[in-house]
Amino acid sequence: MLVNADFSQPVIVEPSQYQWVASPQAGVERMMLDRIGVEKARATSIVRYAPDSRFPPHEHPGGEEILVLAGTFSDETGDFPAGWYLRNPDGTSHQPSSAEGALIFVKLRQMAPDDKRRVRIDTRQQSAWLRYEDRMVCPLFSSAAERVSLQRVGAGHIILTDAAGGAELLVLEGRIVDGDRRYKPGAWIRLPAGERPGFTAGEKGVRFYLKTGHLAHPVMAE
Repeated sequence: MLVNADFSQPVIVEPSQYQWVASPQAGVERMMLDRIGVEKARATSIVRYAPDSRFPPHEHPGGEEILVLAGTFSDETGDFPAGWYLRNPDGTSHQPSSAEGALIFVKLRQMAPDDKRRVRIDTRQQSAWLRYEDRMVCPLFSSAAERVSLQRVGAGHIILTDAAGGAELLVLEGRIVDGDRRYKPGAWIRLPAGERPGFTAGEKGVRFYLKTGHLAHPVMAE
């Protein structure tokens, strides 16, 4: 299965375009943003857990990255309400579930082979945020291969000056403005290396997930 599998091209998926697909587990649905593979895939998705739904224990070759968007996501390491950021590196396993229901942003099989750090960050904590010039930044992960953060940018300020190594954004609150287009919460944007976006923050500012550097070498579909 190939979904938005040409990483040399920009992609924008807005909430009005979401098409939910059932997973192998009852009560768990996925909105596929990009994907190379069938069930065992390199994938970026938004996943929706109904209350009292769960997966059996499983491993994640190539690692798993999660941002909890709504509800509470759980596994053996704890219960993680909206705002938590998790990284489970290659070689780890877990049994995910949600008692109350949850919405999560998930990236599978996208970690570098030498990335062995397990990460748990509560982005709701003010101490997790730092001031950088015209924005507040919550650093989530940084390596030679990628940089991940949440950012808050005030109205009218530039979101990105360029996407030298590629960039991926998920709007969490507010609006990203691109000319006469306005991207609201849930909009996912993937920009290839070298793209020069004209994005600015909307009239009430914007909070967004940002990953950069990871598309310096375009992914090739198998």
